[in-house]
Amino acid sequence: MKQKLITRSTGKWTDFIPLAMVLSYLLVILGQILGEVIVFLTGAQDRVAAIVGDEGTAAFLFMYFEFIGIWIVFFLVVCIFRNNRPMLKSIAFRPDGTNLRGAAIGLLLGFLANGFCILMSWILGDISLSFNGFRPGLFLAFLVVVTIQSGAEEIIDRCYLYQKLRRGYKNPWIAIIGNAAVFSAMHLMNPGISAVAVLQILVVGILFSLFVYYFDSLWAAIMMHAGWNFTQSIFFGLPNSGIVSAYSVFKLEAASARNGIFYNVNFGVEGSIGAVCVLILLCIITVIVGRKRGQTEDIWKEME
Repeated sequence: MKQKLITRSTGKWTDFIPLAMVLSYLLVILGQILGEVIVFLTGAQDRVAAIVGDEGTAAFLFMYFEFIGIWIVFFLVVCIFRNNRPMLKSIAFRPDGTNLRGAAIGLLLGFLANGFCILMSWILGDISLSFNGFRPGLFLAFLVVVTIQSGAEEIIDRCYLYQKLRRGYKNPWIAIIGNAAVFSAMHLMNPGISAVAVLQILVVGILFSLFVYYFDSLWAAIMMHAGWNFTQSIFFGLPNSGIVSAYSVFKLEAASARNGIFYNVNFGVEGSIGAVCVLILLCIITVIVGRKRGQTEDIWKEME
């Protein structure tokens, strides 16, 4: 009886929390393997390296591109298993333009939120930046592959895992916090990881989930994720989850960098308490606006 009060009639046995988490992680592993195979078989990395004249930049570009494998595995799994097909509603184009608006707002939020943290780091003297050079072709190519990478993480966490937990459990916060916890756990092996960095990744995962729950906008989550990563890594040349890009418009004078409220020398902006506070504020604003709107996402309700 107690279990029935927690679970929903739409739930499947694969939606049980531990199993849903394992399955989502398995999709990531399979997708990464597929992405590596695609790059290897096509030989595209070598051709791009010849064009840009830098093997390191090409390797970094394709490190992002390899996440295309996760997109492919996700669509295969969702299309093959009929019970998961309603998840496609989160990604599908909508004639009313809500996905396009959500994507534009998300991209702007990603740039502004990350840009604010970088600006504060610079004002406080924790980082020093210098112009590194602008190559339009590379700039646009990285924008595309960063969106592929960020989108891959979102469709696994904020679509596949989130929707499985929404389908299986009545309380939406199980899906909101559950997928964010898995999202943060997937970053535990990143270089320079710390307790603050894990907290930041957890909070941003909750924020992206709130976009989906209150505004039914997976594309807002995808594009804010992409805008955040692109701003700090490709535009300003700062560590992205501890990893420094081989190409960036600006570059960090690493020798002069120091830990501060909005910056961590090992993990970048994302390892700072300032970034955590900015994202918590955005979570609060999203909840307030979402509650006033008075409508939430639930693609499984009509199936109960």
